[in-house]
Amino acid sequence: MRVDIISIFPEYFAPLDVSLIGKARSRGILDIRLHQLRDWTHDVHRTVDDTPYGGGPGMVMKPEPWAEAIDAVIASAETEGAMPRLVVPTPSGRPFTQKVALEYAREPWLLFAPARYEGIDARVVEEYRERLRADEVSIGDYVLAGGEAAVLVIVEAVARLLPGVLGNACSVADDSFAPGAMENLLEGPVYTKPPVWRGHEVPPILLSGHHAAIARWRRDQALRRTVERRPDLAARLDPDTLDRRDREVLEEAWRAVRGERAGEEEEPPAGEERPDVA
Repeated sequence: MRVDIISIFPEYFAPLDVSLIGKARSRGILDIRLHQLRDWTHDVHRTVDDTPYGGGPGMVMKPEPWAEAIDAVIASAETEGAMPRLVVPTPSGRPFTQKVALEYAREPWLLFAPARYEGIDARVVEEYRERLRADEVSIGDYVLAGGEAAVLVIVEAVARLLPGVLGNACSVADDSFAPGAMENLLEGPVYTKPPVWRGHEVPPILLSGHHAAIARWRRDQALRRTVERRPDLAARLDPDTLDRRDREVLEEAWRAVRGERAGEEEEPPAGEERPDVA
């Protein structure tokens, strides 16, 4: 896979030289190319931003440098007619999920355009949507100083799905949110040696060697954890994919969560005593 990243801070992407991603690059699985956006400016100050139309705080990234930079990357295609998929991280984009990561992992070429300030002039994405596939994606409901951190997140999430990147390809199937049995589920707790640490024991089932029972325990834990920590995901579970045991565990988990919430609602505000009821 080829990945191009245009940024005013290309040095931000040094982490892509280490760990699994660094190894994937050295093996030729991943070809990451960094570009300095300011190389496509034409004034002495190498300006990439200007004040927003309509007023308001902050600055907006100018369309001209971005267009020249994107055009130059497109022109560098090594296969005639090849076009990258443009990805623009923004808090106002569609959520970046494991499903989207799998979608991107099937692409031969991704081009990232991380913004700074108040974002990129909206006409840039409009322009390139007419010429290639262009996505605006969000890694969460919060705001960063720039899109570079989001690109690091997306690249790592996508790259680890490429064949040959992970030492054990089966690891992907057991990930939280992975399509199939783990879709809309969080992965349960994991343990390693020693079997007892500071008085905390590894659950005996994991030491039993009974693979079917272990698989069932892990799924039960995933179901419980999802209800407790991400009820929004648990509510989206497809009933047709659940067996009888799944439904029993979910019913038990939902009862526990509702019971905790009811207890919290009954608690008086801090500093106040619960009134006596005659």
